[in-house]
Amino acid sequence: MTSASSQLTVTVATGAEASLLTAAGTLDSSTYLELRDCVIRAALAEPPAVVIDVSRLDVPASSAWSVFTSARWHVSTWPAIPILLVCPQPDVAAAISNAGVTRYLPVHADVESAVASLAENSPPRRRAHTVLPHRVSSLRGSRDFVGEWLTNWSQEHLIPAAQVIVDVLVENVLRHTDSPAVVALESASSTITIAVHDTSDVPAIRHESATGGVDRASGLAVVGALCRAWGSNPAPNGKTVWAVLGPENRI
Repeated sequence: MTSASSQLTVTVATGAEASLLTAAGTLDSSTYLELRDCVIRAALAEPPAVVIDVSRLDVPASSAWSVFTSARWHVSTWPAIPILLVCPQPDVAAAISNAGVTRYLPVHADVESAVASLAENSPPRRRAHTVLPHRVSSLRGSRDFVGEWLTNWSQEHLIPAAQVIVDVLVENVLRHTDSPAVVALESASSTITIAVHDTSDVPAIRHESATGGVDRASGLAVVGALCRAWGSNPAPNGKTVWAVLGPENRI
């Protein structure tokens, strides 16, 4: 996959260990958002990691390197995958470091060392996906899916909260779209993430009540009360609504 403008080209190659983005051209105020959004889209596809080769970038102002910390911030809660930079030129790597980027993203001299570092530093992630048809029985199917996999992963203590959350998210797909629900479940260390994708680009939001407060009866209010964090991210063909649960969300 390639994203290109007159000043910037980003090529994406997907592999088993990471998605490799190769950025070439000029990174400045006119291409900043384009590159940031390319990185975000790559991360939202949930590869094991995103590795970005920046060796072919021309960066007139060192402040533009912050594009990578901005992209990381947008995906830091979900999907929270590693983002790494590759730059073989020591002077450019030093400029990236001086811009403060390396406080948040590591810089490696080559792709091989970047990928090798993933095995050393990243906690193991377990993932499961299912596609549920647009019918009411998918509510039960989503709860069964979550219960089965969390049992397999010995995280039964999170099943009650997780089943309530996935039920709300799938019900919203059934109520507000004509899309199937693509449900993803991920376990990393002590946390789990539930993500539900549909083909509507309308973001999921909590609606305000007539009295000016958040409607406590809304499904997303329940989701917010039962998880550590949740959000709605745009995707190339719709949106993904996600929730992260930790040990504190046991009910």
